[in-house]
Amino acid sequence: MPFGAPCNICELPTPEYAQIRRYNPDGSGMEVVATGVRNTVGFDWHPTTKELWFSNHGRDWMGDDMPNDTLHRMQKVGLNYGFPYCHEGKLPDTDVKKANACAGVEQPVALMGPHAASMGVMFYTGTMFPPEYRGALFNARKGSWNRTTKTGFDVVVVKAGADGRNAKVEPFMTGFMNPADQSFWGRPAYLAQMKDGSVLVSDEQLGAIYRISYSR
Repeated sequence: MPFGAPCNICELPTPEYAQIRRYNPDGSGMEVVATGVRNTVGFDWHPTTKELWFSNHGRDWMGDDMPNDTLHRMQKVGLNYGFPYCHEGKLPDTDVKKANACAGVEQPVALMGPHAASMGVMFYTGTMFPPEYRGALFNARKGSWNRTTKTGFDVVVVKAGADGRNAKVEPFMTGFMNPADQSFWGRPAYLAQMKDGSVLVSDEQLGAIYRISYSR
């Protein structure tokens, strides 16, 4: 369960913010499994390692090109992901400062674009899509709202090793935005894999759900 920061950027008023937690189904046994996570709105478990991977929203008001939203791998409990002092694993905050701000901060698997609004993530485990997609991670990027040149408004696929190394981010589902005039008609938010291997994508802008299938 994510317990996000109460602000765009600030010193945390109390320690329980910017966390990912674990609970028993009845609400007991609360355990903090990660800290320094500004706002994760999508996570899934790696099909081989069973490790948790999650998206994270970067802060605003540090310019058009930083910080990036990020994709992370939780290889063990208790890691710190930097907020509010460090972003992208190595970028000190310009407003909330401390010495050695990025020391000990877990590095991201991939940078997902500045202000792209990285949302739902899903590992593909089906057999409908071509083999190169099996085990890859899909990420819905809802799209920026305060960047001079908008970015996101798509679904990308992240191909990386099980250890999170050598990640490559590639376009998968595009066309929701017109680059010429920056207008957009859709904002992908979440994903779900169906039993037949097709994938559902929800569109926050239109209140629609799209089904992506593949056949030869």
